[in-house]
Amino acid sequence: MGDSGEKYMRRRRFLACGFGAFACAAGCGTERAANVLRTGFSINAAGQRWSRVGRAFADAARAAGFAAALGHAITGSPSSGAGPAGGGLAAGGGAAITVSGLPALAAAELNNGQSLLDTGTPLARLSGQIEVVVVPDRSPLRDFDDFAARLLASPGQALLAGGPQGEPDHLLFGLIARAIGADGRRVDYTGYPRLGEAASALLSGKAVAAAGPLADWRTAIGRGRVRALAVSSARRVPDLEVPTLLECGVRVDFADWTAAFGPEDMPDESRESAVRMCEAVIASSEWEAACLAAGWLPIPLSGDDFARWLDTEIARTRAVLRDLGLLDTTKATTCWGSCGNGH
Repeated sequence: MGDSGEKYMRRRRFLACGFGAFACAAGCGTERAANVLRTGFSINAAGQRWSRVGRAFADAARAAGFAAALGHAITGSPSSGAGPAGGGLAAGGGAAITVSGLPALAAAELNNGQSLLDTGTPLARLSGQIEVVVVPDRSPLRDFDDFAARLLASPGQALLAGGPQGEPDHLLFGLIARAIGADGRRVDYTGYPRLGEAASALLSGKAVAAAGPLADWRTAIGRGRVRALAVSSARRVPDLEVPTLLECGVRVDFADWTAAFGPEDMPDESRESAVRMCEAVIASSEWEAACLAAGWLPIPLSGDDFARWLDTEIARTRAVLRDLGLLDTTKATTCWGSCGNGH
């Protein structure tokens, strides 16, 4: 069997690395689960952190013409003109759809060296949260160049704060360090379970800079308590006069993304109908409105294009975890410079 065949077989294996909800949603042997698989799609969140996105996705699916609710089967066909191209669901019904994202990918890498490709079938990328790098308002670091110079010259003294280690905030700092040539293993990062704790560390002088979802830091930025140095998106946020990392010369386009996955051994026919349903939902005005209301960035990508992008994202995540000293691996990676966004 060639490399491609071995890779395909690896993707068929199931590994429950912090992904037990995914396994149950995908078909855990109960009569209810079996019925869901025969009659339609069920939209479930892989954990509490994805429940809001999962609920919004199910609501948008209903608005697009599907009978849907979080954790319940989508048993109807799309209404005329509102559903996916080609008509209704696959014969015999669809399958469970689970909403998960980057933190699950990173956790899988840290715990087992496996990926979301080993636990499910990629269907579509849904949305992302833009990250922001902030400093206290009175910080001597006036712009991102000042911060980058500090991180490059003294990575062990540029104390950084954000969410838990190995999660998106930490990954962003790792990507920045890698892009500017700083030693990620020397970066002094403290992860906090809640934003308030990270903010307190920043404002009390325990951290030089912090990173986190822009939506979570909006209030502090608006009140002038912190200054935003750069956002992680490829384009500027329209109502925020803050440069992107790309504008600052840092080749990083990053978001804490969420996506839809089917079960690991999803039949091709069910996968195709699930992808069509996802495409209909993420192209709908209802989904766009939900993203706008929640402060999420719509980043639609589906089917084979999403699966290919996920390959590069897995490689990029694995590499930055290694650079940060969190992952001990000798596996080579070719992700840098090919992040799936044309950079």
